[in-house]
Amino acid sequence: MLALRKLALTDMRSHARLTLEAGPGLVVLTGDNGAGKTNILEAISLLAPGRGLRGVGLSEVARSSGDGGFSISGEAETLSGMVTLGTGTRAAAPERRLVRINGAARPAAALGEWLSLVWLTPAMDRLFTEAASARRRFLDRLVLALHPDHARQSLRYEAAMRARNRLLAGDQQDPGWLSALEAAMAEHGAALQAARGDTVRALADMLADMPLDGFARPQLRLHDESPAGLAAALAVSRARDAAAGRTLTGPHRADLEVVHAGKGQPAARGSTGEQKALLISLVLAHAALVRERRGAAPLMLLDEIAAHLDAERRARLFARLAETGAQVWMTGTDRALFTEADAATRFHLEHGQLS
Repeated sequence: MLALRKLALTDMRSHARLTLEAGPGLVVLTGDNGAGKTNILEAISLLAPGRGLRGVGLSEVARSSGDGGFSISGEAETLSGMVTLGTGTRAAAPERRLVRINGAARPAAALGEWLSLVWLTPAMDRLFTEAASARRRFLDRLVLALHPDHARQSLRYEAAMRARNRLLAGDQQDPGWLSALEAAMAEHGAALQAARGDTVRALADMLADMPLDGFARPQLRLHDESPAGLAAALAVSRARDAAAGRTLTGPHRADLEVVHAGKGQPAARGSTGEQKALLISLVLAHAALVRERRGAAPLMLLDEIAAHLDAERRARLFARLAETGAQVWMTGTDRALFTEADAATRFHLEHGQLS
C-alpha cells in the first residue's frame, strides 16, 4: 500500500517545527480554524509533483516569521519499499524548489514515481462552475496517479508552448525554431491527450459499476478540440496566436465535462451539496481504479470533508474510504464529526501543539 508513515515540517506556514507519525487507513486531524490542519495537508501534497493543494508560489509556503525558506520531509511506504522524500526552498532562492529522494537531488517530476495523491478542499466545492483550467488541473492530478510520466509530459509541453509564445511576440521570428517547438508540442500534447483519455474512459467504467450509497453518480466526458495534426494546425495559427498573445489551440485548453447522471443535467447546475457529492463519487471511483491498476490506492487528502454531511452519510463515506485501502487524511474542527471513523489515527492541534 501507499502510506505516509512520518512527516516532518520546518518553517512551513504556521508550523515552526512539527513531526508526526501516522498509521495506515484513516488519519483524522482536528482543531479550531487557523490551527494549521490544512497546512499539514498542503505539506503532504507538496511531496508530489505540482504546486500543492493551494496552488500558490513557494515563497507563500514559507513561515512568515522564518528565514524565508522551508522544508518538508516524509517517510513513505510504497510498492517499491520505504522511501524518504524531501522538498523545500532556501531563503536565498524562495521560488526555487529543491527535491531529494533518498537523499539524492532529483527533479520535482520524479516525486510522481513514488507517491500518487488526490485531494478535495472546500475551495473545490464549486469546481464545476469555475474556469476550465481548474477542472483541467483536477483531472491532471487524477491522471498522474495512473500515469506517473504525465507530469514530465506536461512540463515539456508547457515549456515548448511558452518558448513559442515568446518567439511569436518578438519582432523577428525563426520559422525553423517555431516548427521545432510546434513539433515538440505535438509530441508531448499527444501523450497528454492519450493519458487523459484513458483515465476518463476508465473512470467512467468504474463509476458505472459503483454503488451510490447516497452520493451522486457523475458521467464524464473529456472535451478536447485539439486537431489530429497539432503541429500543422499550430503553424497555420501563428498569426492568430501572435495577435492574441497566447496559443489558442492544443490540449492545454481541454476541459472535463461532468453531468449528474441521476438528473441528466450538467454538474454546474447542481446545488453546492450535489456538486460536493459528485466530487466525492469521483475520488472514490479514482481510488478504486488506481488500486486496480497499480496495486495500491493513492493517498487521499480530504479537507473539511465531513462538514455539512449528516451522521448517516458520514458513516457511509468513512466506510467507503476504508474499503479503498487508501491512507486517507481528513481534517475538521469538531472531533464529533469523526465518531463513525473506526480505527482512525487521530491528532488534535491546539495553540500550535499536536496531541
